[in-house]
Amino acid sequence: MYGTGLAKGLLLTMRHFVESYVDDIRYGFRKYHHATDNFGIRQGTKTKGVITVQYPDEKVAVPERFRFVPFLIIEDEDHPTRAGKDWCTSCGICAKVCPPQCIWIVRGNDPNTGRPVPEPEAFFIDIDICMNCGYCAEYCPFDAIKMDHDYELASYDRTTHHIHDKEKLSKPNSYWRSIAPTRAYEEMLARGTWEHKDAAKEARRGAASPRRSAPRPAVEQPAASAPAKSEATGPAEANAAPAPTAEGATPWTEDEAKREERRRKALERKARRAAQRGQ
Repeated sequence: MYGTGLAKGLLLTMRHFVESYVDDIRYGFRKYHHATDNFGIRQGTKTKGVITVQYPDEKVAVPERFRFVPFLIIEDEDHPTRAGKDWCTSCGICAKVCPPQCIWIVRGNDPNTGRPVPEPEAFFIDIDICMNCGYCAEYCPFDAIKMDHDYELASYDRTTHHIHDKEKLSKPNSYWRSIAPTRAYEEMLARGTWEHKDAAKEARRGAASPRRSAPRPAVEQPAASAPAKSEATGPAEANAAPAPTAEGATPWTEDEAKREERRRKALERKARRAAQRGQ
């Protein structure tokens, strides 16, 4: 009011202007000397005043959560079972939630059966339309699409360079972990593994298959439950093993009187609960 805000803004600008020269005198103009890399000193927390970045020779480090054009994650080439495999399952959620509708996906089909397979055959993003909102990466259920840090995408040919196809969009998982280590670690904790969900399922399935195929050990019958063999029993019948039961089944040993007693008690409990609810 009455120009006080304008005066405060001008004073702040003047203070930064003066502090920039004071800081240059303190460092003896070493901050701008090209013989050594002093860009870290100029970008440090102790530097004051106006900072001039000599772009493109010098570039300001972008924050980890900086987002630009999306890219697709694929497995690293040294992966034991899924080298170069897409994390994307072409579900189409990213294309549905995209506000400017700049994503196009073509789902792949099995050449033998013609049935769709969970991987994209083609994937396009028009970076001139993309608003870098990050909805596609936020809603992807497989963590297959992420926001890149590469912002130097200017060119003279929009039709061939500004529509990114699947080959240009695909980058390995190690690249994502290098540009965003904290976010990659948080996603790993939520997902439970560094790998794709399908890779983790295949690993668990492969580890469990030997146990399922292994024969079940014979259960030793207790001596008390073994029936007494009569003298008429032959040697072949005496040495025969008991008939195996179904897996997980327990042979019923109670007689009819015990079953009726258990059924009667269950009905009494049910009647008492109904009476209590009626009160």
